[in-house]
Amino acid sequence: MKNSLATKEVALIATMAALAAVGRVPFAFIPGVQPTTFIVMMTGWVFGARIGFLTGAIAALSSNFFLGQGPWTPWQMAAWGLGGAVAGLLSKKQEAELPLVRFTLLTFLWGFLFGWIMNIWHWIGFIYPLNMKTFMATYAVSLPFDSLHACGNAIFSLTFGTTFHRILRRFRKRITVKTLAEKLF
Repeated sequence: MKNSLATKEVALIATMAALAAVGRVPFAFIPGVQPTTFIVMMTGWVFGARIGFLTGAIAALSSNFFLGQGPWTPWQMAAWGLGGAVAGLLSKKQEAELPLVRFTLLTFLWGFLFGWIMNIWHWIGFIYPLNMKTFMATYAVSLPFDSLHACGNAIFSLTFGTTFHRILRRFRKRITVKTLAEKLF
């Protein structure tokens, strides 16, 4: 098992992270709705957990150069990175067709999980006193935004999922290089 990233993988991560970051900017005026989660999770689904995680983390960092860096950035990097990693772990990369319902459900659920991860940062950073009452209030107040994020993810998945999956699988076949030993054995 290789430990380093190949040049083609670095280019792939940079490209997908840039696409996810740029896709976030025009949707900034709609709280929680943007294609970033969908793009990151589709990348993880097709290319695996490691590439999915790196794509998500870099997408958060790079999009915040446009939307604003702050103490929330590492939390966004972790949340989107974990979304890409989870998608990579739950996928069966050999599948020729995207199981659209399963993937859409995953992106929908991740809209809530992303919000819940970000709520921890908000609760620790801005809420006083830290107790169960303020914790539950933080999560209750974020529910409409988390719902928008989840529904947005589902809409992006249903609209673009099959096409994105087909394109990325085709690209994965083109960048996969096997050594002579791998071909023989």
